[in-house]
Amino acid sequence: MGLNIRDIVPRKEISFESLNGKIIAVDAFNTLYQFLSSIRQYDGSSLQDSKGRITSHLSGLFYRNIALLSDEIKLIYVFDGKPPEQKAGTREKRINTKDSARAKYDEAKKLGDYEAMRRYSQQLSVLTKEMIEESKELLNAMGIMVVQAPAEGEAQASFMAKYKDVYAVASQDYDCLLFGAPRLIQNLTLSRKRKTATGVISVNPELIELERVLNSLQIDHEQLISLGILAGTDYNPGGIRGIGQKKALQIVQQYKQPAIIFKQFPELDSGWQEIFQLFKKPDVLHDIEIKFPKIDKEKIKEILIEHEFSEERIDKQLEKLEEIKKTSAQKRLF
Repeated sequence: MGLNIRDIVPRKEISFESLNGKIIAVDAFNTLYQFLSSIRQYDGSSLQDSKGRITSHLSGLFYRNIALLSDEIKLIYVFDGKPPEQKAGTREKRINTKDSARAKYDEAKKLGDYEAMRRYSQQLSVLTKEMIEESKELLNAMGIMVVQAPAEGEAQASFMAKYKDVYAVASQDYDCLLFGAPRLIQNLTLSRKRKTATGVISVNPELIELERVLNSLQIDHEQLISLGILAGTDYNPGGIRGIGQKKALQIVQQYKQPAIIFKQFPELDSGWQEIFQLFKKPDVLHDIEIKFPKIDKEKIKEILIEHEFSEERIDKQLEKLEEIKKTSAQKRLF
């Protein structure tokens, strides 16, 4: 869910190497749900240990982040806090979507349709409090900074990209642009290879720059927020009936000022102002010191072996972490 402006936003493919040495703030919830939905078994079920505890998120955090750390990318995972009341509609919609997907998954299971089972199972992901806490614990042990936002993780990450030494926000959602992130990177934490009908293709990160977006669409940031509200955000799912991203762009280009734009839609009443302010002045922490924790190999092994990860595979990845640590130390010395 959330804002969809993919068809009108300019982007460019970049290499992982181009991000060497840069600090990236990762939208943690967005990424964890991505791992939960994509890292699954052939029938669509999540990876689990013998006690039935889901491990898909830990697998994604461990293996994919080590690949990023190997490219000398510095990571900060930003976690959501208490969601604004305006997000209640989105939560209800997600519950209904899960209920529908569950029914379809059960039907596909009866028919033995594994492809359909996998497709519907991706909509059934649930992120529990325990999963969030063990994710933070693993990230800290890997030398990755963790930030707990007071409200929206995307807003906090965007603030850090705008005012701190953070190069970009990594998320599959576009809301970061409405929160003012100067750069948004998509596909950063996805698997680097994807199977298609014609074979295996490489998946590279895509960079979306706010200034380039605004120049391309010939609008300013307040107009972009207005466009988002018209098209639909997590605070007003679905937006205005019958208005998609292209039509919304035409409207903001025509009426320009938010007050005049939303005067055309009396059904929103004054509700648009609350949503507008959530993007314009979000609840974020201002005094944040960027400091990366030390790598704790023993803690990493403790967490993963508890969930029955292969010790041999863990050790191989830890060797990579050790190399990253040495390289980083040598550069600082130099």
